[in-house]
Amino acid sequence: MSSAVAGWEQFSKKKAATWLAGIAVILGLIATLGSTGVVFALLLALMLTGMPISIALGLTVLTFLFFFSEVPTEAVAMKLFTGIEKFEIMAIPFFILAGNFLTHGGVAKRMIKFATSMVGHWHGGLALAGVMACALFAAVSGSSPATVVAIGSVMLPAMVRAGFPKRFGAGVITTSGSLGILIPPSIPMVIYCVATNSSVGAMFMGGVIPGLMLATLLGLVSWWKAKKANYPRMQKATWGERFQAFRESIWGLLLIVIVLGGIYSGLFTPTEAAAMSAVYAFFIAVFVYRDVPFKKIPKVLLDSASMSAMLLYIITNAVLFSFLMTHEQIPQLMADWILAHNLGVVSFLLVTNVLLLLAGNVMEPSSIILILAPILFPVAMQLGIDPIHFGVLITVNMEVGMCHPPVGLNLYVASGITKMGISELTVAVWPWLLAMIGFMLLVTYVPIISLWLPKALGY
Repeated sequence: MSSAVAGWEQFSKKKAATWLAGIAVILGLIATLGSTGVVFALLLALMLTGMPISIALGLTVLTFLFFFSEVPTEAVAMKLFTGIEKFEIMAIPFFILAGNFLTHGGVAKRMIKFATSMVGHWHGGLALAGVMACALFAAVSGSSPATVVAIGSVMLPAMVRAGFPKRFGAGVITTSGSLGILIPPSIPMVIYCVATNSSVGAMFMGGVIPGLMLATLLGLVSWWKAKKANYPRMQKATWGERFQAFRESIWGLLLIVIVLGGIYSGLFTPTEAAAMSAVYAFFIAVFVYRDVPFKKIPKVLLDSASMSAMLLYIITNAVLFSFLMTHEQIPQLMADWILAHNLGVVSFLLVTNVLLLLAGNVMEPSSIILILAPILFPVAMQLGIDPIHFGVLITVNMEVGMCHPPVGLNLYVASGITKMGISELTVAVWPWLLAMIGFMLLVTYVPIISLWLPKALGY
């Protein structure tokens, strides 16, 4: 009993010390930064309580406006409605719905079969097929967790049965699943465009070459590790088997052509493309592949509505936070400070990467983009950084954040599939994560990677 009491007292002292340190940091921020410090101190204090980010954002804004500002309540209500009155936001629930139909349907299974027939005979063939299947599914889903679920639930058991270590397979799928937000269509890219008034079409095109490059890099890491450890290889498929696998997966692959082809041919806008993808995904899942029975449709719709509501709630509160930032001229103050201290493009991009990686330790991608993009974007524009390059940079940072603890969404999804702990998964993804960080620096300082294709297409 006495040891338990002593342990509790020690824990309480540590907890009190942590809170005192947090209060000291908050008071220091307020004293140093004035109104800017009050805003971020309030947000930090609410987040320390474990409150969801969306609610913390809303309470920060309302508390500051009521007690530290003279902005009328009517202006807040008006901004709340006009801020989310954007046509592009409608793309988000449609892409989520399409991704859910594809995840519950047999599209992923057929894409895996096609990818395996193409690269399964190389060193680590199933791992390479997993990377390729993730890239293909990313081009139709727009969501990273959905890609991990759809490909991982089929591929990981197959890799273990074939003789691959479970940790190796988990590392491949967890990191390759992050391609879901870089290869278009991409839900975080739509959110970035909504937050910064950028072109969704140009943003999608900006992600194509970086997405293919990252998929190749992850495949090379998988091939190198598999060759070094002499992991099993599959028998080479005949061209007849490859054609058969392609024919079975053609309905899913056509969605890539419909979405991207429709956007860049001018047939429809990205939002209309999202609606088309939802209708098409429903059609092939229910009537063509028949993997989603009619009795399962309500569940798919409810899951999609729940996820959409969560994202839209975050967006709504982030719009208020952005309004507060603008009203208090915080982005302009930051831009003036950076320019006054002669921080050039190189230094600013490095600071941006560090800031985004740190934010990735405590927040999920949508919240990070909606909070930081409106703050960093004006500074980037003053420094002459292209908005598409900046958006791709942020997206790649989000990919890295989804693969490392403590809140990496891909880690939690993969944990549910593999029944492995987060710490074990963190060790498993390390080789691929290092490659992703190196790729992030390449994208950061070589903007032509993101900009060549949009410029070639006239964006």
